[in-house]
Amino acid sequence: MKKLLLALFVSVVALGATAQNVQLHYDLGETRKLVTTTVEMFRPDKYGSTFFFVDMDYSSDERDVDNGFSLAYWEIARAFKWTETQKFMPRVEFNGGVLKLDGAGAPFIPIENCWLAGVERTWASADFSKILTLQANYKYIKDKEDAAFQLTAVWTVQMLQNKLTFTGFADFWKEEMFWGTDYRFLTEPQLWYNVCSNFAFGTEIEMSNNFAKDGFQINPTLAAKWTF
Repeated sequence: MKKLLLALFVSVVALGATAQNVQLHYDLGETRKLVTTTVEMFRPDKYGSTFFFVDMDYSSDERDVDNGFSLAYWEIARAFKWTETQKFMPRVEFNGGVLKLDGAGAPFIPIENCWLAGVERTWASADFSKILTLQANYKYIKDKEDAAFQLTAVWTVQMLQNKLTFTGFADFWKEEMFWGTDYRFLTEPQLWYNVCSNFAFGTEIEMSNNFAKDGFQINPTLAAKWTF
């Protein structure tokens, strides 16, 4: 799971408000069967905005009964502005976490710390029902990549008088893996039915190439979301 979602929050910036939500996903992937919780926050101010999310995976494998979660991961990003009409915003980001190896009592190992710096540009319709943000980043991965890159697209489309929200992101980046693949792709489009302003249910479809392992993978979820 990832970022829900920078582009959705651009409309919140225009209104001068904050956005926070909690999500619950059940992963239907053939070898996954995970429950994931996500906590997200977006807060704008006159100098830019701050965004972060925290993912926690909970394995359904009976071997993990002694340890409730199998992965913890977070990202935090800051975009900077100095004028209201600024089109390009410099940004910085940090990613990191821990992953538990298979089996009850198994140790946790760190997920490589990543630092990113770059620029982003956002386009939006007049009513903010359609939003697209593009990012270009230099990416440093500790003990692995000194000069990598990451390209990101984030989008939101509101439909049926805001009853349906289609949102998502796509990342393409360079990272050497032990199986020899240098370039990785991940996208997670989401479709939400908004029961009210606070509660929504829907799905996320994680599609990746050379992400968790070599080759193309598709992993859908069933999900619910509460927005504060």
